[in-house]
Amino acid sequence: MLNIQLARKYGVAIFEIAKEENQLEKYGKELAQVSHDLFSQADLKGFLTNPQVQPQAKKDLITKLLQGEVSDLMFKFLLLLVDKRRIVLLEAINECYQEMSNKAQGIVIADVTSAFDLKSELKASLGSKLEEVTGKKVQLRMHEDKGIIGGVVVKIGDRRIDGSVTGRLQALKAELMASN
Repeated sequence: MLNIQLARKYGVAIFEIAKEENQLEKYGKELAQVSHDLFSQADLKGFLTNPQVQPQAKKDLITKLLQGEVSDLMFKFLLLLVDKRRIVLLEAINECYQEMSNKAQGIVIADVTSAFDLKSELKASLGSKLEEVTGKKVQLRMHEDKGIIGGVVVKIGDRRIDGSVTGRLQALKAELMASN
């Protein structure tokens, strides 16, 4: 619980700076990329989150990897997280930031599950239709699940639209069982 509160505190701080500088999208992309780059590799994540590794060694690594690659603000923010021993919260900070940034920009995330990878035309068409239905800008987050056989399942917030073959078969089964 404490970690969530701390991550929120740092997420709000970077969000407020980005909003003040009118750089919500830029800082959001940087934060997401840095979070992914630093924490997607087990060895690198282990090094950065290990409390026995001296902060200076972590700062040296971040400097070698990211100085000049990210904005000065993002670079200093990462060094601050190391100094405060909060670098372990980077992924949670990113999630908090993205949530606030999306809300401020009127963006909703649609989790789309399909049996196979959708072509870009289908993704664009689905995105347009969802924007029309929600009245907001929609970002698609794609997932694959062969178990749905075909069609798509869309989840936006607490709304779920099941257009899958499996979902339709289950609805048909329920209907047939109810008529007996």
